[in-house]
Amino acid sequence: MKIRILGSAAGGGFPQWNCNCHNCRGWREGTVRAKARTQSSIAVSADDERWLLFNASPDILQQLREFPALQPGRALRDTAIEAIVLMDAQIDHTTGLYMLREHRQPWAIWCTAPVRSDLMGGNPLFQVLSHYSGVAWHDMPVGEAGFDIDRLPGLHLQALPLRSNAPPYSPRRDQPDPGDNAGMLVRDTRTGRRLFYAPGLVEMEPHVWAAMQQADCVLVDGTLWTDDEMIRLGASTRTARAMGHMPLSGEDGMLAWLDRLPASTRKVLIHINNTNPILDEDSPERAELARRGIEVAEDGMEIIL
Repeated sequence: MKIRILGSAAGGGFPQWNCNCHNCRGWREGTVRAKARTQSSIAVSADDERWLLFNASPDILQQLREFPALQPGRALRDTAIEAIVLMDAQIDHTTGLYMLREHRQPWAIWCTAPVRSDLMGGNPLFQVLSHYSGVAWHDMPVGEAGFDIDRLPGLHLQALPLRSNAPPYSPRRDQPDPGDNAGMLVRDTRTGRRLFYAPGLVEMEPHVWAAMQQADCVLVDGTLWTDDEMIRLGASTRTARAMGHMPLSGEDGMLAWLDRLPASTRKVLIHINNTNPILDEDSPERAELARRGIEVAEDGMEIIL
């Protein structure tokens, strides 16, 4: 199984267009050693020919240009993307679908009923796409049974409900339903190797922890370093947890949980906010990750399991 990190940043990307935090200003001025990043999305394949796209960020066109495998050029109009999974209905994970409207047939999109409801209502993306390529919606089961996608042999998927938050435009904002956010355990049926993917995760529930312990690689929420990071900077009035993200630091933070995984587990952080000090490759926080054996995803990274 091959995983391609198409985008590794949180909403707004890095540097964020209107932000002058230490990281963004430092990147522009060349005083901070950091890599620019687009908004988070990954692609997964069991055979290097047929790919499953997880989320469609607003930066999808740039991400496709930088990964030629997704444009194999077998016909006048072509793509190696066989299906799309939406982990939530957030703007930074869905609006890239507008950029894919020239597809020659309806996109096979897997998401939960609450996500579909938001994309038909508060942000009627699916309704708009019906005037272009259209959407062939598949209700994504959430639970132990898992599911297969016919167009993607070799991959078995198990979606897990996550406690995070619904989008700001959703009627369920701050009172999310179980299907508003999902994590995914992806298994290569030939090798048995597993990836756990969760770009938005606020609480380590028992079923989530069990899935992470099964995985050979965990690719998880690394949005903010501290719970009050955005408040201290004056960038928001909400904590990381209120926004639906577990902070990295602290007794019950993501790093403490990752430390408990087996030494053989590859641990990678994704969905990194522009304010997070781990983007600065010379920061003490980045050195702390290196000491713990935790990687920071960057655009173009490939993981082979």
